[in-house]
Amino acid sequence: MEQVVRVGDIDNDRYDRSKRLGWFDIEKVKKAKVLVVGAGALGNETCKDLVLSGFRNITLVDMDRIVMSNLNRCIFFSEEDARKKRYKAEVMAEKLKIIDSSVRIKAIVDKIENLPDGFIPSHDIVLGCLDNISARLHVNAHAYYGRVPYIDGATHGLIGKVQVVIPPETSCIECGMNVTHNKIRNMRYSCTGNDISFFEPKIPADINTTSIISAVQVQEALKVVHGRWSNVIKNIFYYDGNRNFSEVMELEINPACPNHGEIII
Repeated sequence: MEQVVRVGDIDNDRYDRSKRLGWFDIEKVKKAKVLVVGAGALGNETCKDLVLSGFRNITLVDMDRIVMSNLNRCIFFSEEDARKKRYKAEVMAEKLKIIDSSVRIKAIVDKIENLPDGFIPSHDIVLGCLDNISARLHVNAHAYYGRVPYIDGATHGLIGKVQVVIPPETSCIECGMNVTHNKIRNMRYSCTGNDISFFEPKIPADINTTSIISAVQVQEALKVVHGRWSNVIKNIFYYDGNRNFSEVMELEINPACPNHGEIII
């Protein structure tokens, strides 16, 4: 039987151009349960790219409210949102539905550390869009233990990186921890009590770098969902916007890393 192709059918398919990649399977993308931790600049760009790429089951976790300084790098936040000090996760959940009304996005206003142990492993893939070491290590440990792929993004001015963690094959975030990281983490953990807080200074941010890093995160998520393991970044993608330079660096498993104890034994 001949297949009848009507004029305009191609343009009526939202994912026609993606399907022309050859390996793209929209059903696999739609079925994937994605967790995004962090609804700041990276979270805004990452969620935008996820929805445009066809992901339909997204859970977003963030505890913060919107402030004016978010507005130059967060596409989903408005001046009114900042004036009302609305929660980032809730606003993003609303605005993402404007891009595609069929997206199912659950907003959770809380610290990721406060959620049950089984929460992170209940997803198929996790994307980290965080700005602090402690939360990043928490997500890394639970994802690795639950054997869930974790794609971590980070920026500092015009510098950015994406680390892809595929348990139990690759190293993890903890494997790359250095003395400075541990000092910051220990300071945070030592600040207990209601009257003591640990201040981490704000870091420079650039929306162009943020866009690049988040795009790489979602591109890697698509590779993972499609099982294109030979094409997945082997550990760390490093980007330097000062020189328009990028490279992929390999990070070996650290034998002293607690997340790899059972592998080493």
